[in-house]
Amino acid sequence: MKGIPVPGRWALVPPGLMPLLVSAQEAQQENGGGIGASTPDTMTTALTLGAGLIVVLAFILFSGWIARRVQGLGGVNTQALKVVAVLSVGQKERVALVEVGDKQILIGITPQSVRTLHVFDEPVVTGSQSAASGDFARKLQQVMGRGATGGSNDV
Repeated sequence: MKGIPVPGRWALVPPGLMPLLVSAQEAQQENGGGIGASTPDTMTTALTLGAGLIVVLAFILFSGWIARRVQGLGGVNTQALKVVAVLSVGQKERVALVEVGDKQILIGITPQSVRTLHVFDEPVVTGSQSAASGDFARKLQQVMGRGATGGSNDV
């Protein structure tokens, strides 16, 4: 096994930490070099660890609070778009009626895409109608020309 060089114990230490390790080793030798001579008090170590944990948790909570407060300061205009009604047509598929200005847009939403199904020039459902009536599917079928009973169920 003489052919394989084995690095010394100092070979794996980054060069920037070398002076700190050397000074710590010298301080240990000055104190007597015994195991009990340089061991810190257990209570002091536990208190220091607990205080550090509290500081880290407080920082995480403070960062979350700041992120929540800053999120509303983006100046995003959410009044231009309004979701009037949403209808689930499957486990992950939905049809939504979105109001943009004076037009309403019927969109299909799937996990893979969002597609425009129809653009209504005049409002199909107003905000007060959608809150008062939950029969969005019947009204949508009437507007699309299928009638209240509707001949086919394909969407």
